[in-house]
Amino acid sequence: MIRVSIAGVTGFTGEELLKILLRHPQVSVKHLLSRTSGVGISDIHPSVRCDLLTEKVSLSVINDTDAVFLCLPHTEAAPTAVKFYEKGKTVIDLSADFRLKNAGVYRKTYDAVHPSPGLLSKAVYGLCEFNREKIKGARLIANPGCYPTASLTAVLPALKEGIADEKGIIIDAKSGISGAGKKLAKEYLYYNANASTRAYKVACHRHQSEIEEEILLLSGKTPVLTFVPHLIPQDRGMLVTAYMRMKTILSAETVIGVYRKFYKGEKFVKVLSSGVQPETREVTGTNNIRIGIAVDSRAGMLVVTSAIDNLVKGASGQAVQNMNIAFGIDEAAGL
Repeated sequence: MIRVSIAGVTGFTGEELLKILLRHPQVSVKHLLSRTSGVGISDIHPSVRCDLLTEKVSLSVINDTDAVFLCLPHTEAAPTAVKFYEKGKTVIDLSADFRLKNAGVYRKTYDAVHPSPGLLSKAVYGLCEFNREKIKGARLIANPGCYPTASLTAVLPALKEGIADEKGIIIDAKSGISGAGKKLAKEYLYYNANASTRAYKVACHRHQSEIEEEILLLSGKTPVLTFVPHLIPQDRGMLVTAYMRMKTILSAETVIGVYRKFYKGEKFVKVLSSGVQPETREVTGTNNIRIGIAVDSRAGMLVVTSAIDNLVKGASGQAVQNMNIAFGIDEAAGL
């Protein structure tokens, strides 16, 4: 059994992660780490059947853990990651602290000095379908953000296979309210978020840097893209629509064939037939990605849609998938 602990278990991703791990056949959940100790997790998350109490990080906790999941805010995750990493444990970080390779880019993106810059080069970006070989045996895994997961799975096959140009990409992304976490802010209150859709951080969202860096690292091409996220009035779910200029006009059926070949054997990715588009309700509560493809031959544009559950494939589910790969067990275990 893999002994696991979760740091930051009180939020949406921590709750989702705990539910997955409790049903995982090869995992024993040992510790739930929080700023406060002695609180029953079922009092925090009534839907979770678990007798564990919250604890603070200690040497005994570290020694009793094989893998730790960090569901902490950026800048707060890195110091905890260091404690476990230096003791030889596997760290799966769901924050943004180890996703960017350059400390300067991190500082510009998050307006903070990276607390552990020396570990940036050690981290493996945990986009499972693209970095599987690097994830195997890795001890520090940077779990991708939800927007980058949906965006990268949509655009990378077209870029890597030379179908689309890396310049002028437009990514239109829509997320359920849970993507913002449990922070109390007026824009996320029911009165303001219900029955209303809005764009936010237009062309300046912090995940744009992550998307651009991974396109360069995974395809070898330097992208020029515009990223626009939207908040939609539903609890969970994410839909990305990516627009890319085609190098040569191909039929939708031809592009679908390329994508299906690219994702052949992937347990969680389904490329839909021509004329079929994914819906967020189809992926709710799953680790699945559903991809739709259309070609606007008049405009010379490839349009790729990608639907995920932002809390599962966009966070906790992918984190467990990363753990499974890192420890060499069935990739779909618990999922």
